[in-house]
Amino acid sequence: MDSDTGGQFSNGFSRSASSDAERRAAVDIARQKVLAAYASSAQNGPLSGQNSGYTGARQGIYSGSQASTGGYSTPTHYKNVPNPSRVNSDSWRTYHSAWQDYYQKYYSEYYSNAARNYIAKERLKDAREQAEDEEITSMLSRIGSRNNTNKSGETKPGLSLDSVSNDQYSGDETESIADSLRRKIRKKATDSAKKSRRHRRFIPIIAGITVVLTILFLQYNRMIFAPIMAYVSPGNAPATEIEALDPTITQTVSADPRLIIPKLNIDVPINFDVPLSDVMAAMNHGVAHYRIAGASAYPGEIGNFIITGHSAGDVYSSNPYKYIFSGLERLEEGDLIYVNYNSVRYTYKVSGKQVIEPTNVAALVVQTDRPLITLVTCTPLGTSRYRLLVTGEQISPSYSDASYAGGGEETVTVDEATELPSNEPSFFEGIWNWLTGQ
Repeated sequence: MDSDTGGQFSNGFSRSASSDAERRAAVDIARQKVLAAYASSAQNGPLSGQNSGYTGARQGIYSGSQASTGGYSTPTHYKNVPNPSRVNSDSWRTYHSAWQDYYQKYYSEYYSNAARNYIAKERLKDAREQAEDEEITSMLSRIGSRNNTNKSGETKPGLSLDSVSNDQYSGDETESIADSLRRKIRKKATDSAKKSRRHRRFIPIIAGITVVLTILFLQYNRMIFAPIMAYVSPGNAPATEIEALDPTITQTVSADPRLIIPKLNIDVPINFDVPLSDVMAAMNHGVAHYRIAGASAYPGEIGNFIITGHSAGDVYSSNPYKYIFSGLERLEEGDLIYVNYNSVRYTYKVSGKQVIEPTNVAALVVQTDRPLITLVTCTPLGTSRYRLLVTGEQISPSYSDASYAGGGEETVTVDEATELPSNEPSFFEGIWNWLTGQ
């Protein structure tokens, strides 16, 4: 093996026929060079003064008689190796350093030459391909020029592939062009097949990842977008004008019932007297007011006035009010809530918040001697796990002469209202409801 040729065999034999002989020759040459370097450094070093005769120390690890070695005949190439029992640690370090230096130099030259040979082969390959392309282009150009001009000097209207085999060209030229084109087409087909095989193995993985990500997005997208929408104005009310109103003065407004929360910039229509079974559908058109026994008040009446709305929905849902109560948890004590009802604006001041289980309908029933409002929505954002209740007390107009809320056909008992309204069903909840007919 020759390091100057990058690992090529210089004697012309194949790798299988000469590997053992070449390996032994390389080992013998390396050993001789290392021993020569070691002998030179040992004779000039401190070893000559510490040991009586370095030659005796180099007799070899197995330099004893046959009797002392059990009849073993020491190989010739081990006789000059230092005996560890008679050589100190400095000598061994010198010995191993010589080996390391030699192999480092040998393998560095070997791999450098191999890299240079590889680069030269690749350049030669590219040059041949470029030459073939140029040859084909030149031949086609000559064929085109001949085909476009006939014997009378008239220009023909085009060049077809059949012109390559035209009788007016020599057989060698036609065959050369055909061979070059076949080689080029074959090479491109082979490269394309290799790339296709490499890419094909990733198709199932990519498809699986795409399906999983799509399902996760369909199911949990509301958990991403609801917190964002909590800080985006869900309505278009001019908050500065609303805040400028004096809450102690009764305002005459349009008869259109609306809920207005300046801090959240909410201005949304209210659907009054919605039956409990239709609350979910009513929240697609704004917020919904429904009545249960013990919480059946209207604005201005002593009792609890209930309004519910969505806090989150799927981004692909067509409900324009799916995020209307997404920022409800930002309300604090003292914030104002306005309700337009029967051409009168009622003003409420937030007095408290609480989180309850969806089945705790009794939390809406409170004993009070003043008009209250309770806003109901789902929490945490993007889920329907719990319900958030925001309660406010009426501060305008005066309710000194207000009457107590009464019952009616629209009210239901707490036992009948088994669960508070929730957000729109998620992707899998919708599939389950469709399968079960709910």
